[in-house]
Amino acid sequence: MRSKIYLFVFGIISFFVLGCSQQKKIAYYSDLSNNSSFENVVFFEPKIQPDDLLLITVSAPDPDAAAPFNLESTTAPSVSNQGMSGPRQQQLYLVDQKNQIEFPIIGALTFGGLKKEEAISLLKNKLKVYIKNPIVNIRIMNFKVSVIGEVVRPGSFNVVSERITLPEALSLAGDLTIYGKRDNVLLIRENEGRKSYHRIDLTKSDFMNSPYYYLKQNDLIYIEPNRARANASTFNQNIPVWISLSSVLISLVLLFKK
Repeated sequence: MRSKIYLFVFGIISFFVLGCSQQKKIAYYSDLSNNSSFENVVFFEPKIQPDDLLLITVSAPDPDAAAPFNLESTTAPSVSNQGMSGPRQQQLYLVDQKNQIEFPIIGALTFGGLKKEEAISLLKNKLKVYIKNPIVNIRIMNFKVSVIGEVVRPGSFNVVSERITLPEALSLAGDLTIYGKRDNVLLIRENEGRKSYHRIDLTKSDFMNSPYYYLKQNDLIYIEPNRARANASTFNQNIPVWISLSSVLISLVLLFKK
């Protein structure tokens, strides 16, 4: 009787120990205590890179002087009763593989590798030859990140603010499912045509000071399935096999009984 009680108590303790262990694998920043504080000292500003689509607007106290330096808006194709029409769209500049754009009157400008403020400063200095007190605004229009794997809503997401963290990207994807590995997230990043691969542990708070806390254009996040998902997938795939084997065994038993 006493041995059964010991076994029961041991089972209860094992259940809670395993439960706490699993909770740490699921929770984010599990190394932070309730009373701890954290300050993120990383400041991130995206750099312009090849294949970026830039919206560049130039203005000045004299609008006529700035007009030649702005691309004309185009009409988006749309069929209506009056024929082809649609909303006006601002034309964009494509950064080529040489990190350059072709700007009206000025010509080729090397923007690739520059932060937005640096690109604005460069263009302003070029424009001062033609315009008094130019005002320049630059936006990256195709800043996007992709999230695939064990998340609720995998897909690509456009980022209007041009500044997004890894947790924010995961929230856009509906967060990880219960089957996603939180301690082994894969980040695939492309820089100057070369891909790099980085592993991130979301259960540790130190990743918030890493170069991968803030995402860059076209970053791809892959959430691997954990062992429970892999085992469940294998089990589900083998169900037809087990049913077939069971049917054969039952048939053989009935046959020999006769």
